[in-house]
Amino acid sequence: MDAQLAAYVSVTFIFAITPGATTAVVVRNAIEGGWRLGWRAAVGAAGGNTCQALAAGLGLAVLLRQEPRAYFVVRMAGTGYLCWLGAQSLWRAWHGLPRRALTDKGSSGTGEAIRQGLFANLLNPSVGTFYLAIVPSFLPPGADSLRFATLAAIHISIAFICHCGWATAFDWLKALFVRPWFARLVEAASGGALFWLAGRLVVRS
Repeated sequence: MDAQLAAYVSVTFIFAITPGATTAVVVRNAIEGGWRLGWRAAVGAAGGNTCQALAAGLGLAVLLRQEPRAYFVVRMAGTGYLCWLGAQSLWRAWHGLPRRALTDKGSSGTGEAIRQGLFANLLNPSVGTFYLAIVPSFLPPGADSLRFATLAAIHISIAFICHCGWATAFDWLKALFVRPWFARLVEAASGGALFWLAGRLVVRS
């Protein structure tokens, strides 16, 4: 591994392991239905990353950034989606509803987890910025599209592993969630975190 690639892997790992909106969505699903549901949300997030990488590679992301109104719509959609998920968590925390794993709902729970992970990244401008600003800075002069695709694949893989790690870690704590007070506390914290992340999306994007 050359020095430039090693530096890219290090930066990518830090970016991926740092908790953010997608991590919150993955953890939320892991709390609901264990590591399996959390991993499915991670699969959806990987799909979102792949779409963002393709958009950047095709130049669509650049066009979006250059069109303020379109970029504003995407940013507000992402903010609204995080607020919606946060509101659901706060509502459950306030009412103290009993938890039922989404896996009990069959394929509907699986599909919902994948969709949440997918849209969390599709509507997250920071992911697009990563492919527009960070990845190109590690490309040597005259690099072809294969090099960009390789760096994008590294990020997608590292992010997927990190998200699965978060889901597994919270699955290990599931014994605590049978306690009603703890479950409500986690719901409130999850909802608050999602609203905070939505606020950051508005301010920093």
